[in-house]
Amino acid sequence: MTDQSANLALPYIAAAQAQKHVTHNEAIRRLDAFVQLVLESATATAPPATPAEGARWFVPAGATGAFAGHAGTIAAFEQGAFDFLPVAQGFLAFIRDEGRLALFDGAAFVSPFAAGAHRAAIMGQVMEEDVTLAGAFVETALAIPDRAIVLAVSTRTLTAVTGATSYDCGISGEVAKFGGSLGAAAGSTNVGAIGPTAFYAATPVRLTANGGSFSGGTVRVALHLLLCAAPEA
Repeated sequence: MTDQSANLALPYIAAAQAQKHVTHNEAIRRLDAFVQLVLESATATAPPATPAEGARWFVPAGATGAFAGHAGTIAAFEQGAFDFLPVAQGFLAFIRDEGRLALFDGAAFVSPFAAGAHRAAIMGQVMEEDVTLAGAFVETALAIPDRAIVLAVSTRTLTAVTGATSYDCGISGEVAKFGGSLGAAAGSTNVGAIGPTAFYAATPVRLTANGGSFSGGTVRVALHLLLCAAPEA
């Protein structure tokens, strides 16, 4: 009989073992790290100066600082220190800094929809930004990525638009591409669905005022798109 479980390497309590709580607590810590796995990042090579209790990272190659020498493991910050835990092929995780679900292929966290042996993949993604309105138009800080296929850009008016009677949502040169004369009242929404359209340069979304310039208001913008990853060497 082994002294740990087959999949998560949870330690077993041995018969007549002293200080059983130590082994039990180690197993609980591992479960807490692995269940509903959310990673702060899968690419950061060093931890932040003040990691939050319970935060987890995948340690990539070339890691430094407290991560040095632990590439390929999950770093879980527990009780003021890092536990470095093995991760098995097939694990799923949400990667917070990328806003995506990913699958561990034995070497890295990749799109769960990767079909090729060299990680060629297609991935659906939603990117969001809350935009404060001012002037004749405002462009988002986030941009539609180069080579993205856009399905829609949706909006929600979070706080009432002032100074303008409505607004258009689009891009430079096509200011109403994703919707025109959109509602100024708080709670107004629009889903600007378009035929799948490829963008060949990073492109911000533009909100353009109608009937006057923006003097206030906040709009949440969401990009609904597909990203295609090329195969690796």
